[in-house]
Amino acid sequence: MHRPLSGGWSWPPAVRPPTAIFALTAALLMLPLSGLEALAHAVAEGDKGYIQEITGVHLIPFVYLGAKHMVTGYDHILFLLGVIFFLYRAKDIGLYVSLFAIGHSVTMIFGVLYGVSVSAYLIDAIIGFSVVYKALDNLGAFQRWFGFQPNTKLATLIFGLFHGFGLAAKIQEYDVSPDGLLPNLLAFNVGVEIGQLLALSAILILMGYWRRTDGFFRHAYTANVAMMSAGFVLIGMQLTGYFVATPAA
Repeated sequence: MHRPLSGGWSWPPAVRPPTAIFALTAALLMLPLSGLEALAHAVAEGDKGYIQEITGVHLIPFVYLGAKHMVTGYDHILFLLGVIFFLYRAKDIGLYVSLFAIGHSVTMIFGVLYGVSVSAYLIDAIIGFSVVYKALDNLGAFQRWFGFQPNTKLATLIFGLFHGFGLAAKIQEYDVSPDGLLPNLLAFNVGVEIGQLLALSAILILMGYWRRTDGFFRHAYTANVAMMSAGFVLIGMQLTGYFVATPAA
């Protein structure tokens, strides 16, 4: 079901990508992720202005916003990619994706309805860490370093909870009117799930094609290292934004 790159599997030297490739991969990953808007943790101004002007129940716009956020949310998509990287059976994929969906749905709704105030930068840094964790898990690092395998289902659920707080922070930035908040929030969550299904479908199509090639296991190591590098970039980017945005005492 879940085949991490471990369990006594020793990668031959020819397969291990050199340090220069790691550095190049990290540099390339920084280019699309290091924009000022991402660093500032901003929502799209057009979307924010529209939401601030409306009151009452508006289901379709909130479904659209939820789907848009998930499809364009590279941090969520990277984690999702890591989760299904070595999952082959539809039943297993459905289970893990459902655990992730339950986690982020619960904390997103709870966080907005009860006004849970959490630094969006710190939450997004944890989301970046979830990407690093999953890449390390796929590489079998925990088995080699600590001699045990963390519970992958529990980890997916727990990180899903943090991803939900990240979604809640985004919604709070929209300054949504309390009039019709719950229906609009549920519509946003439906949009998130639609966006997740769209992203998952694209990932599965690409992964299905890649897995049928001889180079899948030869390049799986490099792919997970690239994923881990992206996670570290996200962590650094969000922590930088946190310290820049936090006034000195």
